[in-house]
Amino acid sequence: MSINESRQDYVRAIFVLSERNQEVRSKDLVSYLEVKKNTVSHMLSALRDEGFVSFQNYGSISLTKKGLLLAKQLTAKHRLIELFLTKVLKRNPSEVHDEACKLEHDFSEDSLKEMKKLLGNPSLDPHGKPISV
Repeated sequence: MSINESRQDYVRAIFVLSERNQEVRSKDLVSYLEVKKNTVSHMLSALRDEGFVSFQNYGSISLTKKGLLLAKQLTAKHRLIELFLTKVLKRNPSEVHDEACKLEHDFSEDSLKEMKKLLGNPSLDPHGKPISV
């Protein structure tokens, strides 16, 4: 599934916000991603056209099955990378999020499998959230 990093960030943001038992709206993405409202509007339209999200104008945003699958894959990668950064590189758990956001786009599946093995096939990230969602 080929989708650029920016679109991946939006899909994952929608997932993370909805995981907090929150109805996701454009303003939530503006705040979470620190972008402008018109940027969110354009991206949501593109993601809807590509089949990753559904929404009504001025309504809540939800992931489609395709979007949810991608979001779960990205979230698992992100959480595994956070764990690697804290356990192996001894980084502070409160400081690894931004770096994991950058790295989640670049690690190959093979590298992630090896990382998971190295970490003993963990089930939780450093914040206590499930790695496989």
